[in-house]
Parts: sequence; structure tokens; C-alpha cells
Amino acid sequence: TSDAILMVESGSNEVDEETMVSALLVGHQAIQTIVEAQQQMANEIGKAKREVKLFSLDETLVEKVFNRASSEINDALEAPHSKHELQDALDALRDSVVVEYTDPEDAEEVSKYKEAFEEVVKRVVRSRILDQHKRPDGRDLTQIRPIWCEVGVSPRAHGSGLFTRGETQVLTLVTLGTPKEAQEIDTLSPNDSKRYIHHYNFPPYSTGEVKRMGGQSRREIGHGALAERALFPVIPVVADFPYTLRLVSEVLASNGSSSMASVCGSTLALMDTGVPITAPVAGVAMGLIKEGDKFVVLTDIQGAEDHLGDMDFKVAGTSKGITALQM
Repeated sequence: TSDAILMVESGSNEVDEETMVSALLVGHQAIQTIVEAQQQMANEIGKAKREVKLFSLDETLVEKVFNRASSEINDALEAPHSKHELQDALDALRDSVVVEYTDPEDAEEVSKYKEAFEEVVKRVVRSRILDQHKRPDGRDLTQIRPIWCEVGVSPRAHGSGLFTRGETQVLTLVTLGTPKEAQEIDTLSPNDSKRYIHHYNFPPYSTGEVKRMGGQSRREIGHGALAERALFPVIPVVADFPYTLRLVSEVLASNGSSSMASVCGSTLALMDTGVPITAPVAGVAMGLIKEGDKFVVLTDIQGAEDHLGDMDFKVAGTSKGITALQM
């Protein structure tokens, strides 16, 4: 907009933070002409803005549910838990609140109480982080979840890397091909072929769901492209390594930041394959909780912090600098 940045996609060649911030400001400045053109168009057409009835919660109802359930929500967050254990505990509490205050036959009333309960969970989690610096899993603001890695786990691929951070786990497989097996590009791009390809798969079982397996979603395509950009600057040139590389990241389990786990898994897999990358690349997702002028920044956000928070800022790079951003 005229005064803020909503989204960011970037690829860069190990750029330092100061330069990257300057680039964001330059980009925002360049967008102003587009914003002004749209504003001018709206003014000239002269249509009055439509009055849109926004969804609003019944604050009296929210307060009632807050008084009834906030203490037990806090207890569920304080107890040691996995992602699914926490969700099961909150679901059970929500159901008990609904049974306590509504007639099960009154679908509209049940829906109102469920929405109020979700709002109470959101407020409790956000206030715990903002006021007490207590995250849902007990970490402090800058603490990263436990990490463990393994390479050479697939006997058939040329290289493989298994990367686990908390409850997020990604297996990346690398296959090498000849230069003739590069992907042909038939677009307006000046490039007619692509020898480094990264694909990202997010099957339903990674979040404990049973669903139909279809084609790639926009999310999967975007995450695959993000991880591809993150590794691109360290891939050796054809003269040094005359192979086509295809990397496939399979998300085995997900509780936040699987795209950044695929960056880390891809680095491991490339090294396991023997590809002479110029530097290892890692990635992490940063979050934000903001109320008025008060805010906190979170390192390595998990699913709940992404869902209930205000920002999902992914950054990948080497020890020298940033190679990819997505916000």
C-alpha cells in the first residue's frame, strides 16, 4: 500500500541484511506509482465505496467464554504436549463449553460458541506471548526447536538428506542427469532450459489428515520455488559440474516452516550427493505478534504461531548473506 509492505518474494546472491532492507525500501518506493494510478482511477470513475458488513464477534459472548475457559486453555498450553495433543485438548474443552451453554439442536447457537471459543484461544495464546514471552511449546522468543539430521537414507537416489526441526520433518532426494536432461523452458523467459530443479510435496499425511491426492497446489508450487531460489546461488556452474540436478522435498511431518526445512534438507542432500556447492544454505521462519505499539518477534515459528500470529517471514541464506525471502 502507500504506507506499508504486504508481501515479499525475493532471490538474491548472498546479500547482507543492510542491503536487503534498502532493497525492500526501493521496491516499496517503486510501487507508489502503481498505487497512485489505482487511486487516480478510483477517483475518476467516482463510484462510492460499497458498505460491506464485516463479520463481528459478540463481545459479550466472547467474554463469557473467556471467563469459563481461559484458565483451562492456559493449563493445556502449560502442560507438555505435541501438536495433536494440544489440539485434542482444546477440541475437548470447546465441545464441553458448547454442551454446557447451548442446545445441540440449535446449529446457529453452537456455531457462535465455537467461534467465540476460537477467538478466546487466539487471545490467550497472543497475550501469553506478548505479555509473558511464553510460547505455546514453552520456548523463549529466540529459541529454535531441537534439530536432528541424517544423510544417505535412500539407497536408490544419488543423494538424500533428512532434516527434522521440532515436529517438522522433510526428506529431500537428489537425482543427477546428463546436461541433455535439463528441463526445457518454453515461456517468455530468456532462459530456454533449466538444469537445477527443486520440487516440493506436501501430502495430507504430513498433517495427520486423510485426503485425496491431486495435482500440485499453489502453496506447493510456491514453496518449491522458494527453496529453489534459496539454493540457486550456491549451485556450481556447468563448467565445474556438468549435470542436471532434480531435488524433491517430501514433507513427512509438518508443524510450521516445512519450506525452510526443505532448504536445510536440500543442502544436506546436495552434500551427500557430492555436489560441490559453494556454501551450505539454511532457512528459518520468523513470526510477529503485534497489538498497538507493542510487539515481539519470534524465531522459528510453529503452526499455531503462524495461524494466530501476524506475520510469516521466511529467510534463507549462507553465513555470508541472504539468498531468499518470503513474507
